[in-house]
Amino acid sequence: MKLRLRTHPPSMWSAYYRQLGEITRSVHTVRGRNFGPVAGPTYRTWSEAITASLDTIAVDLEAAGLDADDVRTVAAAAARHHTVLDETQPRLLTGDLWLPNTLLRNDAREPTITDVHDLDRTWWGDPASDWTIRMIKTKPDQRQEFWESYGRPDQSDAAIWRSTIYEARHLGSVRLERHRLGNRDGVQNTYASMAALSAIVA
Repeated sequence: MKLRLRTHPPSMWSAYYRQLGEITRSVHTVRGRNFGPVAGPTYRTWSEAITASLDTIAVDLEAAGLDADDVRTVAAAAARHHTVLDETQPRLLTGDLWLPNTLLRNDAREPTITDVHDLDRTWWGDPASDWTIRMIKTKPDQRQEFWESYGRPDQSDAAIWRSTIYEARHLGSVRLERHRLGNRDGVQNTYASMAALSAIVA
């Protein structure tokens, strides 16, 4: 099994991202009854789940000796504008589906996904908040083929505002991970990015 997309030339990556779009779409069609981690705790509303998640991230950052005031600012904005978050319905989220979590056939001419693994962060929530969606949006390269099989994202004002909240949540987790890896510059870079996001959602 090949664990890395980079074992194939970039000219073939589009096929991989289209497959990833199909897989992600199939996961996101599964409906739930509540919001939050599949393993619990779950919440009656999406805004409650997101606010609780942001609060937990802030606590973890502070326990690591990092400033988390900006994360708490975003959490307050999420609570204040809860009606925008609560326009969504609970769907199954992969939580962590990305390149390292896929297995590829070693005898295929183009990247062919055979399995996905390590999905221990599954949630019930808005599909737009899933890590896979976040990573697809980061670069305008072959990964944009994902949308051809997944479907185009909602570009309404409400959806864009929610996506900003989701990016702030992801960024808080990224900050903590960079700290654990000893990436001091990476940690510091998250503060400027978070400041820009906080200004949008306030």
